[in-house]
Amino acid sequence: FLNRTAISHFWAMDLDVQHRYQQLGTSLKLLSRKTHRLIRRLFNLSKRCHRQPRFKLPKERSLPYWWSRAQSLLYCSETAVPGTFLEESHSCTCPSDQPSCQGSIPCALGEGPACASCAEDNSTRCGTCNHGYVLTQGFCRPEVADSLEHYLGLETDLQDLELKYLLQKRDSRIEVHSIFISNDMRLGSWFDPSWRKRMLLTLKSNKYKPGLVHVMLALSLQICLTKNSTLEPVMAIYVNPFGGSHSESWFMPVNEGSFPDWERTNVDASAQCQNWTLTLGNKWKTFFETVHVYLRSRIKSLDDSSNETIYYEPLEMADPSKNLGYMKINSLQVFGYSLPFEADAIRDLILQLDYPYTQGSQDSAMLQLLEIRDRVNRLSPPGKTRLDLFTCLLRHRLKLANNEVARIQSSLRAFNAKLPNAIEQETGKLCS
Repeated sequence: FLNRTAISHFWAMDLDVQHRYQQLGTSLKLLSRKTHRLIRRLFNLSKRCHRQPRFKLPKERSLPYWWSRAQSLLYCSETAVPGTFLEESHSCTCPSDQPSCQGSIPCALGEGPACASCAEDNSTRCGTCNHGYVLTQGFCRPEVADSLEHYLGLETDLQDLELKYLLQKRDSRIEVHSIFISNDMRLGSWFDPSWRKRMLLTLKSNKYKPGLVHVMLALSLQICLTKNSTLEPVMAIYVNPFGGSHSESWFMPVNEGSFPDWERTNVDASAQCQNWTLTLGNKWKTFFETVHVYLRSRIKSLDDSSNETIYYEPLEMADPSKNLGYMKINSLQVFGYSLPFEADAIRDLILQLDYPYTQGSQDSAMLQLLEIRDRVNRLSPPGKTRLDLFTCLLRHRLKLANNEVARIQSSLRAFNAKLPNAIEQETGKLCS
Protein backbone atom coordinates (compact mmCIF):
# COMPACT_ATOMS: atom_id res chain seq x y z
CA PHE A 1 0.00 0.00 0.00
CA LEU A 2 1.30 3.42 -0.96
CA ASN A 3 0.24 6.23 1.31
CA ARG A 4 0.60 9.89 0.37
CA THR A 5 4.00 10.10 2.08
CA ALA A 6 5.35 7.22 -0.01
CA ILE A 7 3.88 8.67 -3.22
CA SER A 8 5.41 12.10 -2.47
CA HIS A 9 8.79 10.39 -1.98
CA PHE A 10 8.56 8.59 -5.34
CA TRP A 11 7.34 11.85 -6.91
CA ALA A 12 10.40 13.71 -5.64
CA MET A 13 12.77 10.95 -6.83
CA ASP A 14 11.31 10.72 -10.38
CA LEU A 15 13.13 13.33 -12.51
CA ASP A 16 10.91 12.67 -15.55
CA VAL A 17 7.77 13.44 -13.51
CA GLN A 18 9.41 16.58 -12.11
CA HIS A 19 10.27 17.80 -15.63
CA ARG A 20 6.76 17.14 -16.98
CA TYR A 21 5.23 18.88 -13.92
CA GLN A 22 7.38 21.97 -14.53
CA GLN A 23 6.35 22.00 -18.22
CA LEU A 24 2.69 21.79 -17.19
CA GLY A 25 3.18 24.65 -14.73
CA THR A 26 4.83 26.85 -17.35
CA SER A 27 2.13 26.24 -19.98
CA LEU A 28 -0.63 26.87 -17.38
CA LYS A 29 0.94 30.18 -16.37
CA LEU A 30 0.95 31.31 -20.03
CA LEU A 31 -2.67 30.21 -20.37
CA SER A 32 -3.59 32.02 -17.15
CA ARG A 33 -2.05 35.31 -18.36
CA LYS A 34 -3.92 35.01 -21.69
CA THR A 35 -7.19 34.31 -19.85
CA HIS A 36 -6.75 37.34 -17.57
CA ARG A 37 -6.16 39.59 -20.64
CA LEU A 38 -9.41 38.28 -22.18
CA ILE A 39 -11.30 38.89 -18.94
CA ARG A 40 -10.06 42.49 -18.67
CA ARG A 41 -11.08 43.12 -22.30
CA LEU A 42 -14.57 41.71 -21.67
CA PHE A 43 -14.98 43.84 -18.53
CA ASN A 44 -14.04 46.96 -20.48
CA LEU A 45 -16.60 46.10 -23.19
CA SER A 46 -19.37 45.48 -20.62
CA LYS A 47 -19.07 48.70 -18.62
CA ARG A 48 -22.43 50.01 -19.91
CA CYS A 49 -24.26 46.70 -19.60
CA HIS A 50 -27.03 46.26 -16.99
CA ARG A 51 -25.41 43.08 -15.67
CA GLN A 52 -21.71 42.52 -15.27
CA PRO A 53 -20.23 39.19 -16.42
CA ARG A 54 -18.98 36.63 -13.91
CA PHE A 55 -15.86 34.57 -14.39
CA LYS A 56 -14.65 31.54 -12.45
CA LEU A 57 -11.07 30.42 -12.90
CA PRO A 58 -9.83 27.10 -11.52
CA LYS A 59 -7.47 27.36 -8.57
CA GLU A 60 -3.93 26.09 -8.73
CA ARG A 61 -3.74 22.40 -7.74
CA SER A 62 -1.40 21.74 -4.81
CA LEU A 63 1.05 18.84 -4.75
CA PRO A 64 -1.00 16.89 -2.10
CA TYR A 65 -3.94 16.99 -4.56
CA TRP A 66 -1.87 15.20 -7.19
CA TRP A 67 -0.59 12.67 -4.66
CA SER A 68 -4.20 11.92 -3.63
CA ARG A 69 -5.15 11.71 -7.31
CA ALA A 70 -2.41 9.12 -7.84
CA GLN A 71 -3.83 7.08 -4.96
CA SER A 72 -7.30 7.27 -6.49
CA LEU A 73 -5.97 6.02 -9.83
CA LEU A 74 -4.20 3.16 -8.04
CA TYR A 75 -7.06 1.98 -5.83
CA CYS A 76 -10.35 3.46 -7.14
CA SER A 77 -10.26 2.96 -10.91
CA GLU A 78 -12.24 -0.26 -11.36
CA THR A 79 -14.77 1.70 -13.47
CA ALA A 80 -14.41 4.08 -16.43
CA VAL A 81 -14.51 7.12 -14.15
CA PRO A 82 -12.15 6.74 -11.16
CA GLY A 83 -13.42 7.52 -7.67
CA THR A 84 -11.75 9.41 -4.84
CA PHE A 85 -9.56 7.55 -2.34
CA LEU A 86 -9.89 8.31 1.41
CA GLU A 87 -6.67 7.36 3.14
CA GLU A 88 -8.09 7.72 6.67
CA SER A 89 -10.67 4.96 6.14
CA HIS A 90 -8.89 3.03 3.33
CA SER A 91 -11.99 3.28 1.17
CA CYS A 92 -13.19 4.88 -2.07
CA THR A 93 -15.93 7.39 -2.78
CA CYS A 94 -17.31 6.42 -6.18
CA PRO A 95 -19.28 8.54 -8.71
CA SER A 96 -23.02 8.35 -8.04
CA ASP A 97 -23.81 6.84 -11.45
CA GLN A 98 -21.12 4.16 -11.19
CA PRO A 99 -21.07 0.81 -9.37
CA SER A 100 -18.29 0.13 -6.87
CA CYS A 101 -15.05 1.53 -8.20
CA GLN A 102 -12.83 0.19 -5.41
CA GLY A 103 -10.07 -2.24 -6.24
CA SER A 104 -8.02 -4.30 -3.83
CA ILE A 105 -6.15 -2.07 -1.38
CA PRO A 106 -3.04 -3.74 0.08
CA CYS A 107 -2.43 -3.52 3.83
CA ALA A 108 -0.30 -0.62 5.08
CA LEU A 109 3.11 -1.59 6.48
CA GLY A 110 4.82 0.62 9.03
CA GLU A 111 4.90 1.61 12.69
CA GLY A 112 2.02 1.92 15.15
CA PRO A 113 -1.40 0.71 13.99
CA ALA A 114 -0.04 -0.13 10.53
CA CYS A 115 0.66 -3.83 9.84
CA ALA A 116 4.01 -5.42 10.54
CA SER A 117 3.23 -7.76 7.61
CA CYS A 118 0.29 -8.53 5.35
CA ALA A 119 -1.70 -11.76 5.57
CA GLU A 120 -0.51 -14.47 3.17
CA ASP A 121 -4.03 -15.40 2.07
CA ASN A 122 -5.35 -11.83 1.74
CA SER A 123 -2.98 -8.96 0.99
CA THR A 124 -5.60 -6.37 2.01
CA ARG A 125 -5.45 -7.49 5.66
CA CYS A 126 -2.77 -7.59 8.35
CA GLY A 127 -0.88 -10.78 9.12
CA THR A 128 1.05 -9.51 12.16
CA CYS A 129 1.04 -6.29 14.19
CA ASN A 130 3.64 -4.05 15.78
CA HIS A 131 4.38 -4.14 19.51
CA GLY A 132 1.54 -2.68 21.55
CA TYR A 133 -1.14 -3.59 18.99
CA VAL A 134 -3.34 -6.64 18.64
CA LEU A 135 -4.65 -8.33 15.48
CA THR A 136 -8.45 -8.10 15.36
CA GLN A 137 -10.28 -9.38 12.28
CA GLY A 138 -7.46 -8.41 9.93
CA PHE A 139 -6.70 -5.01 11.47
CA CYS A 140 -4.27 -3.82 14.14
CA ARG A 141 -5.95 -2.22 17.14
CA PRO A 142 -4.29 -0.73 20.23
CA GLU A 143 -4.00 -3.23 23.08
CA VAL A 144 -5.47 -0.47 25.27
CA ALA A 145 -8.61 1.27 24.03
CA ASP A 146 -8.57 4.97 23.22
CA SER A 147 -9.44 7.48 25.93
CA LEU A 148 -12.98 7.19 27.27
CA GLU A 149 -13.18 10.90 28.07
CA HIS A 150 -15.80 11.44 25.34
CA TYR A 151 -18.10 8.85 26.92
CA LEU A 152 -17.40 8.69 30.64
CA GLY A 153 -14.70 10.78 32.34
CA LEU A 154 -13.05 8.10 34.48
CA GLU A 155 -9.64 9.79 34.53
CA THR A 156 -10.29 11.84 37.69
CA ASP A 157 -8.32 10.62 40.71
CA LEU A 158 -7.16 12.17 43.98
CA GLN A 159 -4.05 11.20 45.90
CA ASP A 160 -4.76 9.53 49.26
CA LEU A 161 -3.03 12.25 51.32
CA GLU A 162 -4.78 14.99 49.34
CA LEU A 163 -8.11 13.27 49.86
CA LYS A 164 -7.50 12.84 53.60
CA TYR A 165 -6.66 16.55 53.93
CA LEU A 166 -9.79 17.63 52.04
CA LEU A 167 -11.98 15.36 54.18
CA GLN A 168 -10.45 16.65 57.42
CA LYS A 169 -11.27 20.19 56.29
CA ARG A 170 -14.70 18.99 55.09
CA ASP A 171 -13.89 20.89 51.90
CA SER A 172 -16.99 21.95 49.99
CA ARG A 173 -15.27 21.17 46.66
CA ILE A 174 -15.62 17.43 47.27
CA GLU A 175 -19.14 17.60 48.73
CA VAL A 176 -21.75 16.16 46.37
CA HIS A 177 -24.96 18.13 46.89
CA SER A 178 -27.88 15.74 47.24
CA ILE A 179 -31.49 15.58 48.41
CA PHE A 180 -32.25 14.31 51.94
CA ILE A 181 -35.46 12.26 52.26
CA SER A 182 -36.94 10.62 55.37
CA ASN A 183 -40.45 9.92 56.61
CA ASP A 184 -39.16 8.94 60.05
CA MET A 185 -37.20 12.01 61.12
CA ARG A 186 -35.99 15.51 60.25
CA LEU A 187 -32.46 16.87 60.30
CA GLY A 188 -31.70 18.93 63.42
CA SER A 189 -34.66 17.57 65.44
CA TRP A 190 -34.50 15.29 68.49
CA PHE A 191 -36.15 11.89 68.14
CA ASP A 192 -36.57 8.73 70.12
CA PRO A 193 -34.31 6.09 68.50
CA SER A 194 -36.22 3.16 69.99
CA TRP A 195 -37.39 2.12 66.54
CA ARG A 196 -35.32 1.85 63.40
CA LYS A 197 -35.12 5.10 61.46
CA ARG A 198 -34.76 5.22 57.69
CA MET A 199 -33.27 8.06 55.63
CA LEU A 200 -31.62 8.49 52.28
CA LEU A 201 -29.58 10.87 50.18
CA THR A 202 -30.39 10.85 46.49
CA LEU A 203 -29.20 12.77 43.43
CA LYS A 204 -32.04 11.97 40.99
CA SER A 205 -29.56 12.26 38.14
CA ASN A 206 -31.95 11.13 35.42
CA LYS A 207 -34.07 14.19 36.20
CA TYR A 208 -31.63 16.82 37.43
CA LYS A 209 -28.12 15.74 36.38
CA PRO A 210 -28.40 13.58 33.22
CA GLY A 211 -24.91 14.51 32.07
CA LEU A 212 -23.14 13.27 35.24
CA VAL A 213 -22.43 10.10 37.18
CA HIS A 214 -21.14 10.28 40.73
CA VAL A 215 -18.38 8.66 42.78
CA MET A 216 -18.52 8.39 46.58
CA LEU A 217 -15.27 8.81 48.52
CA ALA A 218 -16.69 9.22 52.03
CA LEU A 219 -19.95 9.40 53.99
CA SER A 220 -20.33 11.62 57.04
CA LEU A 221 -23.05 12.07 59.69
CA GLN A 222 -23.10 14.48 62.61
CA ILE A 223 -24.93 12.73 65.46
CA CYS A 224 -25.87 14.24 68.84
CA LEU A 225 -27.00 12.38 71.97
CA THR A 226 -28.70 13.75 75.08
CA LYS A 227 -26.56 14.08 78.18
CA ASN A 228 -25.90 10.84 80.10
CA SER A 229 -27.42 8.81 77.25
CA THR A 230 -26.37 5.15 77.17
CA LEU A 231 -27.26 4.79 73.49
CA GLU A 232 -24.91 4.22 70.60
CA PRO A 233 -26.00 4.67 66.97
CA VAL A 234 -25.65 1.72 64.59
CA MET A 235 -25.89 2.40 60.86
CA ALA A 236 -26.60 -0.04 58.03
CA ILE A 237 -25.67 1.50 54.67
CA TYR A 238 -27.00 0.45 51.26
CA VAL A 239 -25.70 2.01 48.04
CA ASN A 240 -27.64 2.26 44.78
CA PRO A 241 -25.11 2.94 41.97
CA PHE A 242 -27.18 4.32 39.07
CA GLY A 243 -30.86 4.43 40.08
CA GLY A 244 -33.66 1.90 40.00
CA SER A 245 -35.36 0.19 42.92
CA HIS A 246 -34.02 -0.24 46.45
CA SER A 247 -33.48 -3.95 45.74
CA GLU A 248 -30.76 -2.91 43.27
CA SER A 249 -28.59 -1.56 46.10
CA TRP A 250 -25.65 -3.34 47.73
CA PHE A 251 -24.92 -3.54 51.45
CA MET A 252 -21.76 -1.80 52.65
CA PRO A 253 -19.69 -4.25 54.78
CA VAL A 254 -18.43 -1.72 57.32
CA ASN A 255 -15.50 -3.01 59.43
CA GLU A 256 -15.54 -6.42 57.73
CA GLY A 257 -12.26 -7.75 56.41
CA SER A 258 -10.19 -4.83 55.12
CA PHE A 259 -13.21 -2.56 54.62
CA PRO A 260 -12.95 0.69 56.68
CA ASP A 261 -14.84 1.41 59.89
CA TRP A 262 -16.52 4.58 61.13
CA GLU A 263 -14.19 7.25 62.55
CA ARG A 264 -15.62 9.44 65.31
CA THR A 265 -14.45 12.95 66.24
CA ASN A 266 -15.99 15.19 68.91
CA VAL A 267 -17.63 18.37 67.70
CA ASP A 268 -17.98 20.02 71.15
CA ALA A 269 -16.25 19.70 74.51
CA SER A 270 -19.15 17.88 76.10
CA ALA A 271 -18.87 15.16 73.44
CA GLN A 272 -22.62 15.24 72.96
CA CYS A 273 -22.19 15.71 69.21
CA GLN A 274 -19.80 13.68 67.08
CA ASN A 275 -18.89 13.51 63.41
CA TRP A 276 -19.14 9.92 62.18
CA THR A 277 -17.10 9.57 58.98
CA LEU A 278 -16.70 6.50 56.79
CA THR A 279 -13.76 7.08 54.42
CA LEU A 280 -13.71 4.83 51.36
CA GLY A 281 -10.79 6.57 49.66
CA ASN A 282 -9.40 5.46 46.33
CA LYS A 283 -9.34 1.80 47.37
CA TRP A 284 -13.08 1.42 48.05
CA LYS A 285 -14.60 4.35 46.15
CA THR A 286 -17.71 3.47 44.21
CA PHE A 287 -20.51 4.85 42.06
CA PHE A 288 -23.62 6.06 43.83
CA GLU A 289 -26.98 7.53 42.94
CA THR A 290 -28.80 6.99 46.26
CA VAL A 291 -27.42 6.11 49.71
CA HIS A 292 -29.91 4.43 52.06
CA VAL A 293 -29.12 4.72 55.80
CA TYR A 294 -30.92 2.56 58.36
CA LEU A 295 -30.28 3.84 61.87
CA ARG A 296 -30.64 1.61 64.91
CA SER A 297 -29.42 2.09 68.47
CA ARG A 298 -27.57 -0.21 70.82
CA ILE A 299 -27.06 -0.06 74.55
CA LYS A 300 -23.65 -0.52 76.09
CA SER A 301 -23.42 -3.32 78.61
CA LEU A 302 -23.44 -1.98 82.18
CA ASP A 303 -20.90 -4.63 83.13
CA ASP A 304 -17.50 -2.94 82.69
CA SER A 305 -15.70 -6.27 82.63
CA SER A 306 -17.60 -7.29 79.51
CA ASN A 307 -17.11 -5.97 76.01
CA GLU A 308 -20.48 -7.21 74.83
CA THR A 309 -23.28 -4.96 73.69
CA ILE A 310 -26.95 -5.74 74.07
CA TYR A 311 -29.33 -4.84 71.25
CA TYR A 312 -32.88 -3.69 71.87
CA GLU A 313 -35.16 -3.01 68.93
CA PRO A 314 -37.68 -1.80 69.76
CA LEU A 315 -37.38 -0.82 73.43
CA GLU A 316 -40.20 -1.65 75.79
CA MET A 317 -42.17 1.57 75.58
CA ALA A 318 -44.38 0.48 78.48
CA ASP A 319 -41.40 0.74 80.86
CA PRO A 320 -40.25 4.38 81.11
CA SER A 321 -37.03 3.31 82.83
CA LYS A 322 -35.81 1.85 79.55
CA ASN A 323 -36.05 5.16 77.74
CA LEU A 324 -32.31 5.77 77.60
CA GLY A 325 -32.02 9.08 75.80
CA TYR A 326 -32.74 10.93 72.56
CA MET A 327 -30.77 11.38 69.38
CA LYS A 328 -30.39 14.09 66.76
CA ILE A 329 -28.77 14.06 63.32
CA ASN A 330 -27.58 17.50 62.26
CA SER A 331 -26.18 16.58 58.86
CA LEU A 332 -25.76 13.72 56.42
CA GLN A 333 -23.25 14.34 53.64
CA VAL A 334 -21.63 12.41 50.80
CA PHE A 335 -18.14 13.44 49.75
CA GLY A 336 -16.85 12.61 46.28
CA TYR A 337 -17.00 14.02 42.79
CA SER A 338 -19.07 13.93 39.63
CA LEU A 339 -17.90 12.64 36.25
CA PRO A 340 -19.07 13.81 32.81
CA PHE A 341 -21.36 11.21 31.23
CA GLU A 342 -22.38 11.31 27.55
CA ALA A 343 -25.36 8.98 27.18
CA ASP A 344 -25.89 9.79 23.49
CA ALA A 345 -22.25 9.05 22.64
CA ILE A 346 -22.48 5.63 24.33
CA ARG A 347 -25.74 4.94 22.47
CA ASP A 348 -23.89 5.73 19.22
CA LEU A 349 -21.22 3.20 20.19
CA ILE A 350 -23.91 0.59 20.78
CA LEU A 351 -25.52 1.38 17.41
CA GLN A 352 -22.20 0.62 15.69
CA LEU A 353 -22.45 -2.98 16.92
CA ASP A 354 -25.21 -3.47 14.34
CA TYR A 355 -24.59 -0.65 11.87
CA PRO A 356 -20.84 0.09 11.60
CA TYR A 357 -20.28 3.55 10.12
CA THR A 358 -16.92 2.75 8.51
CA GLN A 359 -14.74 -0.27 7.92
CA GLY A 360 -13.40 -1.45 11.30
CA SER A 361 -15.60 0.88 13.39
CA GLN A 362 -17.49 -2.10 14.83
CA ASP A 363 -14.30 -3.51 16.35
CA SER A 364 -13.36 -0.07 17.66
CA ALA A 365 -16.80 0.30 19.28
CA MET A 366 -16.45 -3.17 20.85
CA LEU A 367 -13.07 -2.24 22.33
CA GLN A 368 -14.44 1.02 23.72
CA LEU A 369 -17.46 -0.69 25.28
CA LEU A 370 -15.27 -3.43 26.75
CA GLU A 371 -13.05 -0.78 28.34
CA ILE A 372 -16.07 1.12 29.71
CA ARG A 373 -17.53 -2.14 31.07
CA ASP A 374 -14.30 -3.15 32.81
CA ARG A 375 -13.59 0.34 34.20
CA VAL A 376 -17.13 0.67 35.58
CA ASN A 377 -17.11 -2.81 37.13
CA ARG A 378 -13.72 -2.06 38.68
CA LEU A 379 -15.52 0.29 41.09
CA SER A 380 -17.65 -2.60 42.30
CA PRO A 381 -17.95 -3.15 46.09
CA PRO A 382 -15.78 -5.76 47.84
CA GLY A 383 -16.87 -9.37 47.72
CA LYS A 384 -16.00 -12.79 46.33
CA THR A 385 -17.18 -11.67 42.88
CA ARG A 386 -17.55 -8.18 41.47
CA LEU A 387 -21.05 -6.87 40.92
CA ASP A 388 -22.14 -6.10 37.37
CA LEU A 389 -22.46 -2.31 37.67
CA PHE A 390 -22.21 -1.95 33.88
CA THR A 391 -25.64 -3.56 33.46
CA CYS A 392 -27.04 -1.07 36.01
CA LEU A 393 -25.57 1.79 33.94
CA LEU A 394 -27.20 0.46 30.75
CA ARG A 395 -30.55 -0.20 32.42
CA HIS A 396 -31.00 2.96 34.45
CA ARG A 397 -28.91 5.69 32.82
CA LEU A 398 -29.31 4.63 29.16
CA LYS A 399 -32.84 3.25 29.73
CA LEU A 400 -32.19 0.11 27.68
CA ALA A 401 -34.56 -2.86 27.86
CA ASN A 402 -33.53 -6.15 29.48
CA ASN A 403 -33.24 -8.03 26.18
CA GLU A 404 -31.13 -5.24 24.67
CA VAL A 405 -28.74 -5.27 27.66
CA ALA A 406 -28.46 -9.08 27.45
CA ARG A 407 -27.64 -8.86 23.72
CA ILE A 408 -24.93 -6.23 24.31
CA GLN A 409 -23.35 -8.24 27.13
CA SER A 410 -23.40 -11.40 25.00
CA SER A 411 -21.74 -9.57 22.06
CA LEU A 412 -19.02 -8.18 24.35
CA ARG A 413 -18.28 -11.60 25.85
CA ALA A 414 -18.05 -13.19 22.38
CA PHE A 415 -15.74 -10.41 21.12
CA ASN A 416 -13.57 -10.54 24.26
CA ALA A 417 -13.13 -14.31 23.85
CA LYS A 418 -11.48 -13.73 20.43
CA LEU A 419 -8.84 -11.35 21.82
CA PRO A 420 -5.42 -12.80 22.72
CA ASN A 421 -4.83 -13.37 26.46
CA ALA A 422 -8.46 -12.42 27.13
CA ILE A 423 -9.68 -12.68 30.74
CA GLU A 424 -13.42 -12.55 31.36
CA GLN A 425 -14.19 -11.42 34.92
CA GLU A 426 -17.09 -13.23 36.58
CA THR A 427 -19.65 -10.73 37.89
CA GLY A 428 -22.65 -11.05 40.15
CA LYS A 429 -26.06 -9.74 39.19
CA LEU A 430 -27.28 -6.55 40.91
CA CYS A 431 -29.75 -4.94 38.51
CA SER A 432 -32.54 -6.84 36.81
